[in-house]
Amino acid sequence: HCRITDYRTIRLMTIRLNRMMKISIIMPVLNEAPAIAQALLALQPLREAGHEVVVVDGGSHDDTITVANPYADKIIQGPRGRSRQMNAGAKLSSGEILLFLHGDTFLPGRADRLIIEGMKRGERKWGYFDVDLSGKHLLLRVIEILMNWRSRLSHIATGDQAIFVNREVFEAIGGFPEIDLMEDIALSKMLKKYGRP
Repeated sequence: HCRITDYRTIRLMTIRLNRMMKISIIMPVLNEAPAIAQALLALQPLREAGHEVVVVDGGSHDDTITVANPYADKIIQGPRGRSRQMNAGAKLSSGEILLFLHGDTFLPGRADRLIIEGMKRGERKWGYFDVDLSGKHLLLRVIEILMNWRSRLSHIATGDQAIFVNREVFEAIGGFPEIDLMEDIALSKMLKKYGRP
């Protein structure tokens, strides 16, 4: 079967795609060869839509880089430490929006549209996703509710919530503080000065 689409519809779709903001998905990794392919495979529809995947390795001793290579636009070897790795990836990325994604975190379907439309609609400078933990235990649902509730009240997000931010704002605050723990919370506190997520 062949479906013919009206030329005006194609032209309108092309104009909309050309105006869509580019997202750079920055993933810090360290010795994640067994799981990295699955994580990056889930991001391929976003690459096909014109977004960028940047993997920043912090000195892996396994095959992380080899496994990741076909699924990323850029592979960077950066200094060890998640905050330093994410800053290195941000510097070498090209998107207007930076999305920081842990290797064990999966985005919802159509994440790019949710991010772009959400940021445009409310003129937001940053944001995050709600947590949806894998597993069926009732306690996991309680933890999800509490984590999401805490983030909405405090406007503080954790790295498992896939923090995204306008590049200009990220650069204005100097990126992630180069600390070894809770860099995501520190970043959220700085971003709150630019408005609510």
